[in-house]
Amino acid sequence: MRFEACHLTCFLICKMRIMSHLARLLFPPGNVLSLCQLPMFQLTATPARALADEPVHIRATGLAPLQIVTLVASMKDEKGYVYQSKAFYRANEVGELDLTQAPSYGGDYVGVHPMGLFWSLKPKKPFRRLLKHDVMNSPFWVTLNLYDSVSLQVSTTDQPRASQMVQRWFSGPGVQRVQIREGRVRGALFLPPGDGPFPGILDLFGGRGGLVEFRASLLATRGFAVLALAYFGYEDLPEKLEEIDLEYFEEAANLLLAHPKVFIQPPKIGVISVCKSVEIALAMACFLKLVGATICINGANAIYEFPLRYKDLVITPSPTFLERLQVDVIGALRLRHYKGDARNELNPKSVLPIEKAEGPILFIVGESDECLNSREYAEQALEQLRSHGRSNGRMLVYRGAGHLIEPPYTPLCYASPHEKHSDIVLWGGDPVGHATAQEHSWGEIQKFFREHLTQTRSKL
Repeated sequence: MRFEACHLTCFLICKMRIMSHLARLLFPPGNVLSLCQLPMFQLTATPARALADEPVHIRATGLAPLQIVTLVASMKDEKGYVYQSKAFYRANEVGELDLTQAPSYGGDYVGVHPMGLFWSLKPKKPFRRLLKHDVMNSPFWVTLNLYDSVSLQVSTTDQPRASQMVQRWFSGPGVQRVQIREGRVRGALFLPPGDGPFPGILDLFGGRGGLVEFRASLLATRGFAVLALAYFGYEDLPEKLEEIDLEYFEEAANLLLAHPKVFIQPPKIGVISVCKSVEIALAMACFLKLVGATICINGANAIYEFPLRYKDLVITPSPTFLERLQVDVIGALRLRHYKGDARNELNPKSVLPIEKAEGPILFIVGESDECLNSREYAEQALEQLRSHGRSNGRMLVYRGAGHLIEPPYTPLCYASPHEKHSDIVLWGGDPVGHATAQEHSWGEIQKFFREHLTQTRSKL
């Protein structure tokens, strides 16, 4: 018993000496802190309520010098599907972390990317595409969590050392949404606050159908009057796209120009399009005098799959080739060569006569687009303009960008089910290159429309 008591006493004395030595190392004389003075972990995101196309400044303080931490972003879409991203950071010498300066060492991205936690969000269920449907009444709520070590797998039972909630809105204060059901036209008109007049834009999405509003609402927040137009798979419109009736789009353009808050000097509108709707936008630029500026995001320069009709004009589609479909290693369909080159195929007359377009055309191209050979189509269109002595075309090419180039900080959708059938379609892109393309092109889109839709007003 005496031996055991002596042994225990020696152990306690040694432990106290070790703790005293550690205290002197951590808190040198003159800097001893009480427990209530110890720094607390703090995570801030500024602004905590912002538009979806605005950056957020993320900082952490109260960390140990050079401490390794994990930052995790998570959110749910409107259907309850979970998206998450993570990155591993090191605090600086004073225990602070600023994502505008500090690089991520691992996780979902590497390097200095202040908004990386947002654009690298991935769905827990594979092949989901993040889309905002209710753009007026609710934001996406993104939770940022800070963990004080490298956390490869974060479970619901893991408690973060600090948290911050961020709201990502798709419409700004004062923006109005007007449901459009006039004549045959179906859609939603978004108007900025104020009396206007504002540059008018027709917003067309691709072959998914329905009414897609998130880009239109953000553009309205930036000062444009934007009509998000549905043209199939919505209300009483045809369920499937079997024919492009250009008179429907002419009716929509006239409706937009007739609105008292739309700028009509000159009496022109802009058109923004992506994928299948690029064919429609280019046809509008060719045949409708009221189109003053056209943006084509990853689309073709010819009519494919469905005929286009405008009054007495009929453009029959160029053929498609099922045998050119490819299957990616993840089992997704690569449609890149499915449509081929209309100039060399069986119906060269399907190529749109874009030399007839009076207004400027901006082609936005992702070099890693796996859905369409969009760069080649854009280059053909530009060559066609040059061969007719026209110089009203311009192309922006983005390395690493995929097919679905959307507003800034939208997560990359690499592959997702096609709207027409259950097959997974490959859209392509790498996260960093795609994010860079979205941020830069968004500014170019706004600059392009302001320059070409408000010429008279700018001169005044």
